Amino acid sequence: MKVTRLLMLGALVASLGFTSCQQDEEVTTQNEVSENTLSQIAQLGFYNKNVQKADGGYIVEGDIFLSESDLTGAHNTKALRVGTSEQYRTTNLVNTGGGVRNITLSIDPKLPSTYVTALDAAIARYNAQGLNITMSRVSTGGDIYLEAAPKSAQYLASAGFPTAAGDPHNNIKIATRYIGTNPNQAWFTSILAHEMGHCIGFRHTDYMDRSYSCGGSYTNEGASTVGAIQIPGTPANQDPNSWMLACIGSGQNRPFNANDVTALNYLY
Repeated sequence: MKVTRLLMLGALVASLGFTSCQQDEEVTTQNEVSENTLSQIAQLGFYNKNVQKADGGYIVEGDIFLSESDLTGAHNTKALRVGTSEQYRTTNLVNTGGGVRNITLSIDPKLPSTYVTALDAAIARYNAQGLNITMSRVSTGGDIYLEAAPKSAQYLASAGFPTAAGDPHNNIKIATRYIGTNPNQAWFTSILAHEMGHCIGFRHTDYMDRSYSCGGSYTNEGASTVGAIQIPGTPANQDPNSWMLACIGSGQNRPFNANDVTALNYLY
């Protein structure tokens, strides 16, 4: 199966013709990111190849934003269960205050209307689960703001993790030159739902072995200080359809599967 990385340019494989059995391309050179920074990224439990510089931080694992403070700040390390494809969460989650919390999302009006349609569909996927978080789109000032990524971006979209104060990550960047103006809606909805998953505290389902969905060689990223906590009730066996797998097939639709629903309901 041909794959498109959730969210690296090297991963526009449908058009470039790479197959899932080929190893990931390096999209940045080591001298663009210091060895010290790469070491810090690895110590946080993230894959430190293909790291991309971004405003105020770095993009790792194709779509995850880490700020400079994420690399240098103190961290509350949680125990890690080493497995293969369970759902994982970060240490920080969205604080619902013991009730139901609505997370608002706004989108740059300069982005195509097709992006708004996909965002509404992604929001609907979450709201259909009856969680203790709900989501809604607002015209401005959303808790999460969707905007175009810099033109130099070599990913399809990116996002970060919740804050220590319990707020969702506040930004999703979209590489419009790769997504296009009229993307496959189910595919793009899956990508946005994936990035929203990061914003509320989900790591990649296959972060212990990214080769499972991305191809290439086996990569065990090790223990993490930002949190890689296995979510009870999710399986230890491979999960080929999870919305939080690191890579997705070109044009593929990934609504929440039964294991994803278990994970969402356990956390929220």
